[in-house]
Amino acid sequence: MWTRWAKLAIIFLAVVITTVACQSLRQSRGPNLTERPEGAVRLATYNVHYIAMRADSGLWSKTMWGRRKAPLDRTIKAIGADIIAFQEMETFQGGDDDSVNLARDWLLQQNPKYKAAATGDWRVFPSTQPVLYRRDKFEVLDQGWFFFSDTPDVIYSRTFNGSYPAFASWVRFRNRADGGAFRVVNVHTDYASLGNRRKSMALVAARIRPWIDAGETVFLAGDLNARLGSGLLETLETVGLAFAPVQGATYHFDRGLNLFGAIDHLGFSGRVRLVGAPMVFRDKLGDVWPTDHYPVVADFVLGQ
Repeated sequence: MWTRWAKLAIIFLAVVITTVACQSLRQSRGPNLTERPEGAVRLATYNVHYIAMRADSGLWSKTMWGRRKAPLDRTIKAIGADIIAFQEMETFQGGDDDSVNLARDWLLQQNPKYKAAATGDWRVFPSTQPVLYRRDKFEVLDQGWFFFSDTPDVIYSRTFNGSYPAFASWVRFRNRADGGAFRVVNVHTDYASLGNRRKSMALVAARIRPWIDAGETVFLAGDLNARLGSGLLETLETVGLAFAPVQGATYHFDRGLNLFGAIDHLGFSGRVRLVGAPMVFRDKLGDVWPTDHYPVVADFVLGQ
């Protein structure tokens, strides 16, 4: 015979499962991926999670990368972005050494229409947040970086509370179609520390403000570990950025489990217009997910 506590436990479990299922369904909303409008630039942001080079097993091991890389390539081809800002594109082998980067090299090999910017010799340029771009549409005018630190111009300097380094990379592009220039800033904030995130967003705002005030077209892309309407994003809005209204979850626990709103975002400022609604690509194109985030995609018309 079932005890009273056993029955209560079953009821509680049923309530939890139902609640999680309903929340996941609610956070799976949003427009499906559409064709890129003629004349628009498709921008994407995508956290692809680092690869643990020394691990022989586990979700993020080099062995598991062998299963994840094909779904990742299919996802990149499916979204059809002109520019993709990546976070955590790192093959971690200890320290800051980025001489081996399996994900970046794989995608460039499989997608020769793209080139990588925000990259270089890892000893002088942190290259784990590259920006891939269509070589036939754009050329790189300049690139740079700054760390979320009290010494932002010191490479690999630790965050404000001494945690692992976090940074922004940026690229200034020229549009081959009309000669216009624009800048893409690629950001990944510390997920664990709200204090770090606040100081990081203040630093980003201070760094991009002169570009915005000078009338540049500026895009901000990345994993901000903050939702729309939060004070963190408001810090960036005060200097002139607007954010595409991403709907539903962008982080899914490597399980397709959508429990809270978007933390990956696309911001923009200057002579640029968002076309349609931003899209979150949630299709699973293989037997495993390529990473624990979904790519966020939006289309923009430049010069307006």
